[in-house]
Amino acid sequence: MPWIRIVAIVALLIGAAVAQAADQPAAYRVDIKDASGKVGERAVLRVVLHPRDGIRILSAYNNRVIELSSFDGQVAFERKVVRAAVEDDALVFAIGVTPTAPGRHAINGVLRVGYIAGPQEMAMVSLPLIASVTGTD
Repeated sequence: MPWIRIVAIVALLIGAAVAQAADQPAAYRVDIKDASGKVGERAVLRVVLHPRDGIRILSAYNNRVIELSSFDGQVAFERKVVRAAVEDDALVFAIGVTPTAPGRHAINGVLRVGYIAGPQEMAMVSLPLIASVTGTD
């Protein structure tokens, strides 16, 4: 029965680590400028990630947005994967979109970014991207 004790201890340690991670603030503050444009014409959805105090951008990482999709299928994406540019100490994503119907269309994706905290801690995280693209006549 010692294996039961080991499993219980491991479960407690994992639970404590998850709880501690949940208490920590996010590494980035996300600013989203929704896109708007005429139906059939290209527009740009701008997403900027500002590192919090004590956090640095892991610029050597392939910082990108992936899995872009439109809830109603009424937005075309210029690229399936959009890489970030580093501008003024922030990660900037310029996502080319084209509304294919009038109205407001919800879109989403996954931001995959890296950061450095402290002298030796690196992390790669996934952040949800939820925004909208509005098509006008």
